[in-house]
Amino acid sequence: MGEAPASHGGTLQGAIVPVFPLPNVLLYPGCVMPLHIFEPRYRQMIEDLLDRSGRIAMGCIVEGELDEAGRPQVHPIAGLGEIARHERLPDGRYLVWLIGLTRARLHEVPSERLYRTARVETLEDFVASAESETRLRPKVQAALVTRVREQIELPRQMPFGHLVDLLLQRLPLGGSQMRALYSELSVERRAEGALAAHELLPRVYPEAPDAG
Repeated sequence: MGEAPASHGGTLQGAIVPVFPLPNVLLYPGCVMPLHIFEPRYRQMIEDLLDRSGRIAMGCIVEGELDEAGRPQVHPIAGLGEIARHERLPDGRYLVWLIGLTRARLHEVPSERLYRTARVETLEDFVASAESETRLRPKVQAALVTRVREQIELPRQMPFGHLVDLLLQRLPLGGSQMRALYSELSVERRAEGALAAHELLPRVYPEAPDAG
């Protein structure tokens, strides 16, 4: 049987949201990302969002590339997230906890604010067939166990795509390879790519990303 798309609903489709570009940072669906917001343009972004949907596209900067306006190029596939919690510090900085909703394709649009904005085209995973998942899930689980310092117990019913994403987050991938695997919507191909990288890469423990 072929792969079928996993539905996320269409409520986010076509929304215009702020883009927060950072190098080597990708927001995965279902994951929580802590952010420390201190630049004036991104303080403005948070203040605007607290009165609206609270949704942000976490754009991953492509190293050494600029767009037509001379700004850092952002990879077209990004993580769309929503502010789950925020704290405003006395000096105007913000601590924000962003929860990943879905992958999305960004179509940048002109912005009248200090920050960049884009229209989002939400993307759905193509789930693996039962046969492929049965073959690949134990391999992904075994690889993940070797990539964490602490002992973990994975829920049996965890969606396979989320399990693969957990492994990807533990791999010390280079920028282009990381973006390519993140952008792969076929869960089966994403799993195979993650496992191939796991076999080649040293066992290290990536640090949590630091935002600006």
